[in-house]
Amino acid sequence: MKIAVTGADGFVGRHLCALLRERGDQPLELLGPRREGHPAGASGVPVDVTDAAAVASALSDSSLDAVIHLAGFSSVGKSHEAPGAAFAVNAVGTVNVLRAVRGKRVLVIGSGEMYGAVAPGARAAEDHPLRPLSPYAASKVAAEVAALQFHRSYAADVVCVRPFNHLGVGQDPAFVVPTFAAQIAQIKRGRAEPLVRVGNLEPVRDFSHVRDVVEAYRLLVERGRSGEAYNVCSGLGQNIRALLDEMIALAGVQAQVEVDPARVRPVELPSLVGDPSKLMALGWQPHRTAKDALAEVLQAVG
Repeated sequence: MKIAVTGADGFVGRHLCALLRERGDQPLELLGPRREGHPAGASGVPVDVTDAAAVASALSDSSLDAVIHLAGFSSVGKSHEAPGAAFAVNAVGTVNVLRAVRGKRVLVIGSGEMYGAVAPGARAAEDHPLRPLSPYAASKVAAEVAALQFHRSYAADVVCVRPFNHLGVGQDPAFVVPTFAAQIAQIKRGRAEPLVRVGNLEPVRDFSHVRDVVEAYRLLVERGRSGEAYNVCSGLGQNIRALLDEMIALAGVQAQVEVDPARVRPVELPSLVGDPSKLMALGWQPHRTAKDALAEVLQAVG
C-alpha cells in the first residue's frame, strides 16, 4: 500500500515509516516544516499542516491508499503556555488533511489524554466521556470531532485513534523517559552527582512500546471501522515513580530523587489507563513491554 505519513520525522513517525517499509508498503513521508533531516535512507517533503494549500499539494498523489495523520503539537506541558498553537496544529491541521484527501482512508491520531482523569483502578473504554484537562487534549478532541463530522457529512473514511503513553528510542528529550535516561547516563559515566531531578512521580499511566503502537496503526488502516474510535494501550497502569525505579535498576546505578518544581505540570491527571479490548478484537496484541522500551532507551544514550 502507498500510505502518506504526516509528521514522518517525529518520534512515532520514524518508527511507523520503518515498519511500513518492513511490511512492503510505500510510505510517502511528510516532514515537519521546522525539522532538519528525516529517517535515514528515506525521502520526505516538508509541509506545515496549518497551511491548507501546502497540505493539499503534498497529498495530491492520486495513487495514495491511505493517510496516517501523526503531525501535531505533542507537548501537554507546553500546550498550557501556547494553547493557540496547539489548536492551530492539532485541530486546524487535521481539518486541512481531511479536506485534502477524499475517498482515501485517514487515520486521525488523537490521545488517551482526551479522556481526562480516569478513576483509580478503572480503565477508559472508547465510550468513556471525553473530559480534556489541557489545551493539548482539548485540541485533540476538537480534531476528532471534526473528523467524525467529515465522516457523517461527507462519508469521509476516517478512523480515530486514541493512543496512550508510548515509549521507545528517539522520543523528544523534553519527555519524561528521555529526561530520566539522560540524567541516569550522566550519573553512570561519573559526570554528574547521583541525583535525578523529577516532576510529579505519582500519576499512573498506561505505557506501551512504540513498536506495538505503530503495528496497531498499520492494522487499523486495513481493519479499523470507518467512523469509529480505537484505544491503543496496554490496559496496565504504572506510576511514574515505578518507571524511574525500573530505569535506575536497569542502569545499575544508585541515585537519590529530588522534585524540581519547574518540572511539575500546572494540571496533572492522577490516573489514566485505557481498555484495549476493541483493538484486540481486530487481532492486535502487544509483543513488547514497557521494560523492553526502557532498556532500549538507556542503551541508546549509553
